[in-house]
Formats: sequence, structure tokens, C-alpha cells
Amino acid sequence: MTKTSSMASDLTDKKSTQTPAPQSGAKPIWRKLWPIAILLAGLGVAWSTGVLDFLSFDTLRENRDILRDFVTSNPVSSVITFMAIYAVSVALSLPIGSLLTIAGGFMFGVWLGTAYVVIAATLGAVIVYLAARYALYDLMHAKAGNAIRKMEKGFAEDALSYLMVLRLIPIFPFWLVNLVPALLGVKIRSFVLGTIVGIIPGTFVYVSIGDGLGALFDQGKTPDLGVIFEPRILTPIIGLAVLAMLPVAYKKLRKNKNRFPSNE
Repeated sequence: MTKTSSMASDLTDKKSTQTPAPQSGAKPIWRKLWPIAILLAGLGVAWSTGVLDFLSFDTLRENRDILRDFVTSNPVSSVITFMAIYAVSVALSLPIGSLLTIAGGFMFGVWLGTAYVVIAATLGAVIVYLAARYALYDLMHAKAGNAIRKMEKGFAEDALSYLMVLRLIPIFPFWLVNLVPALLGVKIRSFVLGTIVGIIPGTFVYVSIGDGLGALFDQGKTPDLGVIFEPRILTPIIGLAVLAMLPVAYKKLRKNKNRFPSNE
């Protein structure tokens, strides 16, 4: 009886050793793409319902008294509503950031408007960052391989400086600067800090325009959205971008100096 039990135990152990443990495969691609799918669906709804046509300077002109009364009567809910609309518009990459920023200055003034816009824009940017990081990071690295790893390494070394420059100088679309850092493995802390600091100057310019929007409407005029590219405004912003790149230049200078030491 003991011998039979021993043989059965040996066979069982041998069988369990030979049987491979079940492996949990990677999630199918479609199961990881749901955050991007939600954002794209929201973008499609916004375009199809004509929301973008409704949000215009004509709408602000026609409803400016209603907006003023709403802010005065509902100081808390008006801020929450505005910031929620702004964050969602950034998350869906709607091309109305300048208009909403000017509206923020019109509704809340320069300083509070700047603060609300910066916070809401950063929140919306983080939503895009997290969605892209979850859905596309592994896919991009699997497809691009060493090429994207080299880019990731170079960008990550000075991520904060690069992000601040990309935010300060409005060369690339805001949504693109939300997406690329997520694919290059930039840490969320650097992403948030670079976004907050980098968008303050441009936000302040447009919010200041919004603060005087009522006077423009009284004159039958609308704001010039290209004001950010005027030399008197763009030059100081470029100066800030140059300052943001100084740490990068210093690191490269030190690296080259260590690589080619002086003979003295």
C-alpha cells in the first residue's frame, strides 16, 4: 500500500513538473486602446453636434451680460463649470483654447483667469498624457524599437527644459506636446511642472486680452488671436525659452569638456 502510494505520488510530481504553468498573455491591443477611443469619440461628438460653431466671439458678445451675471451670482459654480469645460476641451484636443482663455479673462479678470486657465489646461493635458501612456507606449516601443529608445533617452535627460520650450513657443499644437512626452517616457512630475510653467506667459497674454474684451465689443471689434506672434510679445517669450535651454547647453558643454580635456 505504501509502495503504491509512493509510485502514485512520484507520477503526480513528474506530471506536474512536465506540465507548463499557464502563462498570462499580454492584453490584446484593442483592450488597451479604450482611453484613446473615448477621447476620439468625444471629439467626434463635439464636431458632429456643432459645439465648435457655437463657441465663438459672436456668442460671447451676445451673452456677455448673462456670463457676467452668472459669475457674480455663482462665484464657485461658475469657476468649476469654466474649468471643467476648459479641461475637457484640452483633453479632446478641441481647437478653441485661445477663445476659452480669452473668455476666462473676460469672466474672471487677469490674475484669477490666468490661474484657472493654467490649472484647467494642465488637468486636460494630463488626461491626454495618461491616456497615451497607457494605450500607446508599449505599442510604440514594440514597433519602433531602438529608434524610439534613443529618442526617449535623449529627451528624458532634460525633459523639463525641453517641455518648457515646447510650451513657451507656440510652434507645435498643444495636443501634440501632450502626446509626445507620454510616448517618450517623460515622468508625470516633469510633464506637469513643464506644462504649468511653460503655458503661463502665453496664457497671461490671452487672458489680458479677455479682460479688455468688453471695450473691444463696444467698439465693434474682435480680438486678434495672432497677437502672440507680435515681436513685442514673442521676443520676451523666446528669451524665456532660451533661459529654459541653458541647463541643457551647460550639460552638453561639460560633457564635451570631459570628452576632450584641455592639455594644459
